[in-house]
Amino acid sequence: EKPTSFILPDLVSHCKFKLSYHPNGDEVARHSVEWLDTNCPDLNAKQRRALRGLQAGELTAYCYHTTTSERLRVVSDFMNYLFHLDNISDGMMTRETDVLADVVMNALWYSDRYMPTNEQTSEELNPGKLARDFWARCIPDCGPGAQSRFKETLELFFEAVNIQARARDDDVIPDLESYIDVRRDTSGCKPCWALIEYALDIDLPEFVAEHPVIAALNQSTNDLVTWSNDIFSYNVEQSRGDTHNMIVILMTYHGHSLQSAVDYVGDLCSQTIDAFCETKTKIPSWGPEIDNMVSRYVQGLQDWIVGSLHWSFQTHRYFGSQGQEVKKHRVVQLLPLVPQAVSPPPPTPSPTPVP
Repeated sequence: EKPTSFILPDLVSHCKFKLSYHPNGDEVARHSVEWLDTNCPDLNAKQRRALRGLQAGELTAYCYHTTTSERLRVVSDFMNYLFHLDNISDGMMTRETDVLADVVMNALWYSDRYMPTNEQTSEELNPGKLARDFWARCIPDCGPGAQSRFKETLELFFEAVNIQARARDDDVIPDLESYIDVRRDTSGCKPCWALIEYALDIDLPEFVAEHPVIAALNQSTNDLVTWSNDIFSYNVEQSRGDTHNMIVILMTYHGHSLQSAVDYVGDLCSQTIDAFCETKTKIPSWGPEIDNMVSRYVQGLQDWIVGSLHWSFQTHRYFGSQGQEVKKHRVVQLLPLVPQAVSPPPPTPSPTPVP
């Protein structure tokens, strides 16, 4: 018999980091969601309700709780915008994701004015206008290293979204290793790590940002946020037939039941928290000034780990208005398939890695 529910792993209890919230977080979140709502005239009523239920500004207030209100607003606008990009790219074909990437990256590289390439429209598309708006406010206070890392990692996000769209076009479910490789970029976490530097008014030297220990801390944080998100978002995604999820891959190729797949990913998440704590003990010293920057940056990664876990039960994106109840008893009742997700069974998926 097909399962009707599953039990979440208790990741909140496993994570011992202190949860904090920005003192002006609610006010900044309210202004930020208004910014996106006002500047997206094409959203329908259902999408606008989802935007407000998302509470991306509240996520930002958990993860960047020591920054100024002004910088929190910029990061909050990006967070709302990142979820917006994720939503509009979900149903896109490969060529459409190329267009979206060109529009957004154009705004980041030419922040003071729209300079369309030969393949772009004379009138700037709305995703480009939004990107130009928050990025122009970010640049004056963002160090050159952090700016470079932000643009580079956002470009990686779009490349991964393109790979995901190609797999969707071809009805291919990737193998686990290929999925993890792509998922680390489709998560959109890496640009958020660059914004930790902006929020804290630091700019890590390149040799520090690329150090293996710092890279390992970045990856552990990314993996925890990403893999736990696969657990929390699975119910909504399965209801609409979305297969870009580690749980689906474990059931498709590795013989897992739904519950054993959830447990497996939960164990991976617990291991990444433990690995993060272990790696912290290996951070080298670069002198008092850099060590202080690194300490604050690593604290920012910690805030992301604990903040994202608690926020996942606060947002309406995964459990609707029942998040706090689900957080308490950890039982998730499976949603029925939405009509557009009910279709003839696709060809048997091949475990060919996504190119």
